[in-house]
Amino acid sequence: MRSNVASARDPLLAGVRVLDFGRFVAGPYCARLLADLGADVVRVERVNGGEDRFTNPLAPDGSGAIFLHVNSNKRSLTLDAGSPDGSEIVRRLVGNADVVVANLPPRALASLSLDYDSLRRAKPDIILTTIDTFGPLGPYSGRVGFDGVGQAMSGSVFLSGEQGHPTKAAAGWADFGTATLAALSTLAAIMRWRETGQGQHVQAALLPTALTFSGVPLLEQAVAHSDRGPIGNQSHLAAPYDICATQDGWVIVQIIGSPIFRRWATLVGEEDWIHDPRFQDDASRAANRAILNTRLANWCAARSTDDALDQLNSARVPAGPVYSPQQALDDPHVRATGFLESTQYPGLGAIPLTSTPFSMSEEPRLPRLRPPTLGEHTDVILTELGYTTNDIEDLRRRRVV
Repeated sequence: MRSNVASARDPLLAGVRVLDFGRFVAGPYCARLLADLGADVVRVERVNGGEDRFTNPLAPDGSGAIFLHVNSNKRSLTLDAGSPDGSEIVRRLVGNADVVVANLPPRALASLSLDYDSLRRAKPDIILTTIDTFGPLGPYSGRVGFDGVGQAMSGSVFLSGEQGHPTKAAAGWADFGTATLAALSTLAAIMRWRETGQGQHVQAALLPTALTFSGVPLLEQAVAHSDRGPIGNQSHLAAPYDICATQDGWVIVQIIGSPIFRRWATLVGEEDWIHDPRFQDDASRAANRAILNTRLANWCAARSTDDALDQLNSARVPAGPVYSPQQALDDPHVRATGFLESTQYPGLGAIPLTSTPFSMSEEPRLPRLRPPTLGEHTDVILTELGYTTNDIEDLRRRRVV
């Protein structure tokens, strides 16, 4: 058993080996965050590739945007894990691993011997991180679902969009939020493992994450029975607050709290409103949002986006442009931060991949490794497990790998 204490000079998770049996977003992005912190992550895929590799196809090999986004800094092993020889490879992989990440249904986990009881028999101190839609408790446990299900059942979709048109967010925040929380709890489990040598089963799910992110309106409903409905891009809690058209685009302006309101009222020439009893706090301003949001819309409509933002930012009023994806890529601040790292992928050339979305003063960021091509590291990984060249050729001939 190797040491569970890394050198202070090593990356934070140096020496930690992770098996990624994830698919689509939540499992793979959890594993990618661990890889970003220095873990050796092996992405285990079906011999012909999983369906998540080929969603939104971009590359000549069929790899798509979802796969490329969440699978950098990993190695790829192809495997028919359900075959007898494949099961033996899984057993050896688990014996050399510290963490297994999987967002597969419980039946699939059990059929592949990736359930916690089976894993502990192979490696008593293993950490298993599983992600599903509803979690292990309750009548919906075991049902399948994607990000949109979590969003919809949290109350968020009902409150988004316009009356009569519930609107899901385009970004998969339930997926990525669950992946982040799963990575956080896995890090906590690794801390405990390093202290005691004890593994455990970490469980995360889309609906609990979505309920957490939607906790404010849920709490308000439970206590005040407010029965809120959708109001577009405006706010139930404060005003003026909206997305407004300019002469050449759109801006979002968010005014919360009296100090910001006073600065905004002065900016738009409505100083009398500072002492108007209709606008004395966030609640009263929200109740009179129609007046305030109309004034905001008219002020923005008379200006270009750049002019509106220059004035709003000078007055220290929170505001920003509404970007298309291309405009987000082209933004000078986004470019200056280097957060979108130009990374070479076979057949595509340079593609922008997001870096780790946080930084640590004593933990330098690791070089970004491109997402692996299908089975790119199969031979190397099997060799590490003790298979010979002839063994690997035989396994490949029989489509085990």
